[in-house]
Amino acid sequence: MTTPGDVPAVPPVPPVRSGTIQVWSDLLCPFAYVGLVRLRRTRERLGLGGAVRLEHRTFPLELFNGPHPRRGTDTEAVGLGQIEPAAEFRVWTADEALYPHTVLLAAEAVHAASAQSLHAGEELDFALRRAFWSHSRSISHRQVILDVAGELPDGVVDVAALAAALDDGRHRSAVMGDFAVARTDAVTASPTFRLADGTTVANPGITVRWEGPWASGYPVVESHDPDVYDGLLKRAAS
Repeated sequence: MTTPGDVPAVPPVPPVRSGTIQVWSDLLCPFAYVGLVRLRRTRERLGLGGAVRLEHRTFPLELFNGPHPRRGTDTEAVGLGQIEPAAEFRVWTADEALYPHTVLLAAEAVHAASAQSLHAGEELDFALRRAFWSHSRSISHRQVILDVAGELPDGVVDVAALAAALDDGRHRSAVMGDFAVARTDAVTASPTFRLADGTTVANPGITVRWEGPWASGYPVVESHDPDVYDGLLKRAAS
C-alpha cells in the first residue's frame, strides 16, 4: 500500500535476449512502420531471418496524447510515403466512423501472439500495421484483429488461443506494464530499438521536422538512411 508522499517504484526495463531486437512502438506510429519495413527487408537481404528475432513491446501513444487523430495519421502517411514506397501508405478510405482511435486491444493481441512465439507476435504485429496503413481496416475491433490473424499462413498464429487470451484479458497487464516503462527515460519514443548489448536507438536513420501545427500540418523528412539497419542487425546477430 502506498501513502501520500510515497514514490512509485520505477519498473525495470525488460532484458533483451541474445539474438533479439526489442521493438518499442505504437501500432499507429508511421515512423515505426517505416522502421519495421526497412528492418525486415534488411534482415532478409543479409540472410539473418533465423538469427535475429523481434520482440514487440508497446509504446502506447494514446496513453500519452489521447485518442489517435485521423488527421495526424493521414498527414504522416503522406509525408513518410515519399521516403518508403514499400510501406504502401494510404490515407484512411473507410467510413470515418470506423477509424481506430484506440489500438490498445490490438497491442494486447500482439502480446498474446508473442506468448505463442516471437515469430507469431512479429507477424501479427506487421499484418495489423499493413491492414491499417494500406487497407484502412479498423484494427481496434476484436473481430478485425482475429480476421487479420486468420489471414496469416497456416500455423503462424493459433487464432482460437488468441481469441481466448483477448477475451479473458490475460495480457492487458503487459500493455500497461510497458506503458509504465515508456514513461521513464529508458525508452523515449516510438519506435525505439534495443539490443542485448545495451544499444538503444530511437527512430534510427531519420531526422524530421513538423511543418505547421501537429496533426494539421505535415512532417518533413530532412534526411533518412535505410542502411542504418545493417549495423543494428549485424550487432544483434553477433
